[in-house]
Amino acid sequence: MATPDFIRDLRTGIGHQLLWLPGVSAVVFDDRGRVLLGRRADSGMWSIIGGIPEPGEQPAETAVREVFEETAVHVVPERVILVEALQRVRYPNGDVCQFMDTSLRCRAVGGEAVVNDDESLEVGWFALDALPELEEFAVARIKMASDEGPAWFAGIEQA
Repeated sequence: MATPDFIRDLRTGIGHQLLWLPGVSAVVFDDRGRVLLGRRADSGMWSIIGGIPEPGEQPAETAVREVFEETAVHVVPERVILVEALQRVRYPNGDVCQFMDTSLRCRAVGGEAVVNDDESLEVGWFALDALPELEEFAVARIKMASDEGPAWFAGIEQA
């Protein structure tokens, strides 16, 4: 994930200290029920698409923007599937971040899945029974987005 300018500006004042940041991830399905994945340039792993909202940007707007920027696919967000505080991460340069991730189920409405920036090595559509190796983060979100039930929030019991 490319570092937004506003975060680089913050880092000039706080160094590598912990930054608590919003994050948005999108589980995108096409009309054939396949899920859109990108193979990340930073880790080489396949994952769902995500990123950091710009200041003032709503999570649904972030999902639409990030999916298009990374894959050239146009999407419509359909529902929130999870809001979850993730574990702290330390990047190779020493920066420490922790994200509050809002995950959205999205529907593809246009565009052709191609690598559209330098954050992905590959992008593609995958049948749910033919997914590549994924981190648990992505597996859990794909499973939740596949369910037709209501949205839920980590840490709160469902009624």
